[in-house]
Amino acid sequence: MEERQTQRAHKVILNNRKSGTISGVSDVLSFDIKEILLETDQGMLMIKGNDLHVNRLTLEKGEVDIEGQIDSLTYSDVSGYANKGESLLGRLFK
Repeated sequence: MEERQTQRAHKVILNNRKSGTISGVSDVLSFDIKEILLETDQGMLMIKGNDLHVNRLTLEKGEVDIEGQIDSLTYSDVSGYANKGESLLGRLFK
């Protein structure tokens, strides 16, 4: 049987570095007031800032709403490491 992979559109909308909406999110791996780590269809997305909050999380739709002072958005592609048996943190910081 043919397996179909559906890739959602990945979109980042940022409003005045104070709030944002991200679509194409597969999972929220971690979050606190300084950093949010998301697994997206385009790779890992690390959001850094101050007083960060995840206001709405809808994994069925793959959408996340965030707010706070957003200082940086950083992508990392870790798909090549998936079969090496490394932990997620090991893959991110290699």
